[in-house]
Amino acid sequence: MAVGKITWEKAGHVTEPGRYMFTFGWLTITAADLDIWKQYPHATFTLVAQRSSEDSAGDEFTLGAFDVSPRA
Repeated sequence: MAVGKITWEKAGHVTEPGRYMFTFGWLTITAADLDIWKQYPHATFTLVAQRSSEDSAGDEFTLGAFDVSPRA
C-alpha cells in the first residue's frame, strides 16, 4: 500500500475536529491536528489506516506523522 499524505488545503481547510468523508475514506481530525495546521498551514500529514469496525462503511484513517518543511 502506498503511503498517503494530506495537506490542510486538500482537507478543505476544515476548522472543527471531527470525522470527515473523503474520496479515500473517512478521516478523523483532532483538535491537536488542527492546531498544527493553524501554526503550519503547509504541513503535510501521513494518513494512518485504522481498523474498520464491522458496522462502519469504508476505510478509516487518522493523521499521523507530519512534515512542516516549506514547499519547494
